[in-house]
Amino acid sequence: MLRRARHYFQNLPADIPSSIVVLLVALPLCMGIAMGSNAPLFSGIIAGVIGGVIVGSLSGSQLSVSGPAAGLTAIVVVAIGKLPSFEAFLLCVIICGAFQILLGFLKAGILGDYVPNGVIKGMLAAIGLILILKQLPHLVGYDKDFEGDETFLQNDESNTFSTIIQALKFITPVAVLIGGITLLFQFGWDKWVTNKKGWVRLVPAPLLVVLMGIGINELFNRYAAAYATGSEQMVNIPSANSFREFISFFNWPDWSQAFNREVWITGLTLAMVASLESLLSIEAVDDLDPYQRVTDKERELKAQGVGNIISGLLGGLPITSVIVRSSANVNAGAKTKMSAIFHGILLLGCVAFIPTVLNLIPKSALAAILIYTGYKLAKPSLFKSFYQKGWQQFIPFAVTVVAILLSDLLIGVIIGIVTGLFFVIRSNFKTAVLVVHDDNKYLFRLQKDVSFLNKPIIKNKLEQVPPDSYVLVDTSRADFIDKDVVEVIEDFMKHASLKNIRVELKTHSHRKHGFRQQALKVVG
Repeated sequence: MLRRARHYFQNLPADIPSSIVVLLVALPLCMGIAMGSNAPLFSGIIAGVIGGVIVGSLSGSQLSVSGPAAGLTAIVVVAIGKLPSFEAFLLCVIICGAFQILLGFLKAGILGDYVPNGVIKGMLAAIGLILILKQLPHLVGYDKDFEGDETFLQNDESNTFSTIIQALKFITPVAVLIGGITLLFQFGWDKWVTNKKGWVRLVPAPLLVVLMGIGINELFNRYAAAYATGSEQMVNIPSANSFREFISFFNWPDWSQAFNREVWITGLTLAMVASLESLLSIEAVDDLDPYQRVTDKERELKAQGVGNIISGLLGGLPITSVIVRSSANVNAGAKTKMSAIFHGILLLGCVAFIPTVLNLIPKSALAAILIYTGYKLAKPSLFKSFYQKGWQQFIPFAVTVVAILLSDLLIGVIIGIVTGLFFVIRSNFKTAVLVVHDDNKYLFRLQKDVSFLNKPIIKNKLEQVPPDSYVLVDTSRADFIDKDVVEVIEDFMKHASLKNIRVELKTHSHRKHGFRQQALKVVG
C-alpha cells in the first residue's frame, strides 16, 4: 500500500499537468454530448466528474479516462424521447451499471482481447481523423454541430463533410485567428520542449493555448468588439449564484418507473453498448501506454458499473471509457490514474467555483487542442508503417478507418474485425494444405487447422491423382482436422484401389484426428 502511494506521489509532476489537459478536453465534450443527447447540460458534467473520480479510482487502468460517450448519444436521445421524463431515464443508467457489474463477475471482459491489433490501430487513427474533421468547423467559428459528435450522419441530416463545407460559409475571422495561432503554437511548442529539461516540460501546452485564446478574444472585446467572437462561440457552463441553486442542477431518478418495460430494455441496451465501447477503449489505451501495461478487463467492467450506478443516482449521463480523453491523457504525458482522478476533481471545482472564468474560453481554442490530439493519433507515419507490413495487415487497418469515418465507432470496429477474420481464414486456408508431386508420387500435407473450407480443394486434388500413383497423406503436423475433411480422405482411400493408387496415411502419435482404425493402415 505504501509502495503504491509512493509510486503515485512520485508521478504527480507528470499527472497534475496532464489532468489540466484532460480537463480542457473533457469540459466542452461533457456539455456537448449532453446537448446532443437532449439531456440537461449539467448531466454531462456530473458524468465527467464521476468518470474521473469514481471510475478512475476503481479502474485498474492507469491512463484511461471515463465520462459521457458520444457513442451512446443515439440511444440516449431515443430513450429520453420514449420515457415519461429524464428522471425515468436515470433509472436506465442505474440498471446499466448493475448489469455491467454482473458482466464483470461473469468474466465478459475477455471479449476485448479478441480484437486484432490492426483494428485497434485503425480505431485510433479513425478517432484522430474524426477529431480533425469534426473540429474544423469549430476552429473557424461554426458551432452548429454539438461538441463530441463522432458519427458520420448527424441529427440534422447533414454529415461530417457537408458540415465542413457549410462552415466555410460562416467563417468568423477572430475564431480563425485564435484557432490558427494556437494550432501552430502547439506544433512549435512540441518541437521546442523536446530537447528542454526542467519545469518547462511540465507546462501543459493546452493550458497556454486556452490562455492565448482568452487573451486574443479579450483584446478584440476591448478594442474591436464588433469582431470579437459571439457568446455561441464560447464555452457556456451553467452558473449558480448560490449553493442551493447549484444543488438544483442535480436530478434524482424516478423510482416509480422501476416496472416500466422500456426502462429495463434501455438499461440493458446501454449496458451492452457501453461495455463494448469501454473494452475497445481500454484495448486502445493499453496499446498507447508507453509502458504497455495490461488492464484487468473484469475489474474495468465493475468500475464502469459502479460509476454508472452513481451517475444515475445523481442525475448524470451513462459513462464509458472514452478514447478521446484517454488519448489526450497519454499524449500529455500522464503516468498513473491520478491524472484521471484529478481531472474529475478539477472539473467539479471549476464548474462550482469559477464558471465565469471558463465561459471566457473560445471554442476555437479548444478545437485547436482536439485537432492537435487528432494529428497525434493519425500521423501519416502510422499509415505508412501499416502499408509496409503488407496487404494482410494494411487492408483490415484501412477498412476499420474508413468504416468508422463513415458510420460510428462500434459499427466500424465490427466491420474491421470481420475483415481481419477474413484475412486470418484466408491465410489459414492457403497454408493449411500443401500438395506436391514428383512424377507419380504425391504428398498431401495437412498442417495447422484444416477446416471444412478446405474440403473442396482437398477433394478435387485427390480426384486429380492419376492411376498407378502413390499418395502419402501426412496429417502429423495438423492441430485440427474437420470431420468433413476426414470423411473425404477416408472415401478416397476406399476407392483408390480401383485406380491402382496406393495410399498411406501418416498421423501424429498422439493425435489421430478421428480417422478410423482401418484407415491408419497402408491401403493399396
